[in-house]
Amino acid sequence: MHSDTPHILREFDQAFASLRNEVIAMAGQARLNLERAMQGLLQRDLERCKAAIADDDEVDEAELRIDRIGMETLVRFHPVASDLRLVITTMKCAANLERVSDHATNIAKRARKMLSRSECAEVAFLEPLYALADQQLRDAMSAYTDRNAELGASLQLRDKDLDKMHKRLIATFTARLEEGGERAEDYLHLVFVARSLERIGDLAKNIGEDAVYLDQARDIRHDKQNRPPVSDEVRAE
Repeated sequence: MHSDTPHILREFDQAFASLRNEVIAMAGQARLNLERAMQGLLQRDLERCKAAIADDDEVDEAELRIDRIGMETLVRFHPVASDLRLVITTMKCAANLERVSDHATNIAKRARKMLSRSECAEVAFLEPLYALADQQLRDAMSAYTDRNAELGASLQLRDKDLDKMHKRLIATFTARLEEGGERAEDYLHLVFVARSLERIGDLAKNIGEDAVYLDQARDIRHDKQNRPPVSDEVRAE
């Protein structure tokens, strides 16, 4: 039994390395899909829109592989403590990245519809929101891969800045939408694109929170500063 231990540990390490590599590659593909979707929209490039939509399948397949490897690792090795957290957070990270790619696909589909119409100048208003969402996504993945709890936790506050920018944009697009006219359809598409970028910020925040859990075994999703006081009804229980 003792002679088997190095062999088992090696297989264990290989399983973890495989999980880590898969999720890093998946993040790269999800970010690429988002980049292509937004470039397709901003630069009126139909081919980039098509590529973002087509390559969403690769992200879906990566999530399935990560789930399979993760479940096999849990069943075979019964990891505990930090090893268990690594498997669980990697699987959760993959689920969030899959949703990022879904939003990229939605943006690309909206962009494709807008490209069939004349150019809409207000598309450029989305650039700062995209830059912020993409930076948060990059930092979330850095926090996860480097086990950087401080960087992961910082995404909670930064996401509030993204939310404020999103609300301002929605107000702008909605006001123009209500004016009616031939641009109304474009403004509606822009509302949905802004919404997808805001959701990508939320997903990056989720990954950041998981990075904190991975590094410190601390769940910050419901920290006191973000949580309302306990109600009398709850206390009565």
